Amino acid sequence: MRGSHLSRTRTLTAVLALATAGTVALSGCGQQKQTVGTAPAPKKQDAFERRADQLVRDWPKVSPVTGRQQALLPLVGADRPKDKGVREITVTVGHSACDVHFGARSHESKDLVVITGWGKRKSNKGMCTEQLATDKVTVRLKTALDGRKVVDAATGKQLLKG
Repeated sequence: MRGSHLSRTRTLTAVLALATAGTVALSGCGQQKQTVGTAPAPKKQDAFERRADQLVRDWPKVSPVTGRQQALLPLVGADRPKDKGVREITVTVGHSACDVHFGARSHESKDLVVITGWGKRKSNKGMCTEQLATDKVTVRLKTALDGRKVVDAATGKQLLKG
């Protein structure tokens, strides 16, 4: 009996050591084994993702963001879609005349489509006027608009009612 108890102790110690290391080989009633590792670290949210989550959570009681952030540029407007089944929305992004790249991105929830403009300058060195440039950008949705409200991430204001 003593040898059986010692064997179980060694097995348990080995399993605990592997679990501490982050990987465990599990076997159940069958002959198949499954290797289980540690979960990957969660992806760090950027400014837009954090803001979109806040808008979805707190809607409609939201305030505009403070300051101007290149990842959260306010939208000048949005074109009204032809019907609720559309999967694209055209927005007008207000960005710096010095931005060499600009665009828009979205975050979708059951009730809201949160959209922001973004801009990227070639470099922060040199002179740049603070002129506002506006351009239309089409945002593709994962699912049809279907009655959801379209909200500007920077201002927190509703642009369109689905």
